[in-house]
Amino acid sequence: MARRVLQSGGIIAYPTEGVWGLGCDPANPSAIEAIFRLKGRAAAKGLILVAAEFRQLEPWLAPLDPEARSRVLASWPGPVTWLLPARSSAPPWLRGRHATLAVRVSDHPVVQSLCRTAGMPLVSTSANRSGGRPAVSAFEVRRIFGKDIDLIVPGELGGRKRPSEIRDLSGRVLRPG
Repeated sequence: MARRVLQSGGIIAYPTEGVWGLGCDPANPSAIEAIFRLKGRAAAKGLILVAAEFRQLEPWLAPLDPEARSRVLASWPGPVTWLLPARSSAPPWLRGRHATLAVRVSDHPVVQSLCRTAGMPLVSTSANRSGGRPAVSAFEVRRIFGKDIDLIVPGELGGRKRPSEIRDLSGRVLRPG
């Protein structure tokens, strides 16, 4: 069901490591626009891509030097999002105003299953209106977004109390996890 919704340009909500996320096909500009509209989020901020394994992200990313690749892969799968150099072909609706792309290989079983079933990474942004508290249950997702979500994927959060940590290749932690 999720695969069909994603392929048709729909928006799904799903549990992640710490909060509920909204997702869609990252190559579908209409679906991306719908997420920005639902959240009231500025497109200039960009979005996160979440994957089941690093190879799903590689088509979107510029090649990494061996040291950087090793550092990134040592933190995955897990709740660490990295800002990595994007390929020049990576769409601006994902990068926002940045030359980097925010990416994560999740260890959450629902996220892993969704990405494997869809055969691609997914957009992953917290299920909330911009500036609001992220949803921590399917009920909260429904309360916030009503029928504007095409599918709420059943499952439980991964037990973390916060969204994923965000790091850049210089080693800075931009958002603690």
